[in-house]
Amino acid sequence: MKLEYEKINNSFLIKFFGEIDHHYTEEIREKIDREFKKSSAQNILFDFSEVGFMDSSGIGMIIGRYKIAKERGGEIICFGLKENTKKIFQMSGLLKLIKCFKTKDDAINVALGR
Repeated sequence: MKLEYEKINNSFLIKFFGEIDHHYTEEIREKIDREFKKSSAQNILFDFSEVGFMDSSGIGMIIGRYKIAKERGGEIICFGLKENTKKIFQMSGLLKLIKCFKTKDDAINVALGR
């Protein structure tokens, strides 16, 4: 699982490449937590545009990062969800906790309070 990180003002953007499943979620958690702790960011933006599959362990990973962002006064914002991933978000109730957008620009504008 490849991840890319980008700091944008008070937000930490993470782009996923590949599948988010039980084989990779622990590694993903550790990498995100380590990099997020180094940053002064409050929000976490997740870019799902290159994710082909996500299982229930991905939901747990997102909820854990939600709690960490909340501790800093931030939130989780997602974008680029494909239909199969969006269905998982809907069925799990994540869409009630997390703002999701189609584009990176829309997500960044919300994170910046625009």
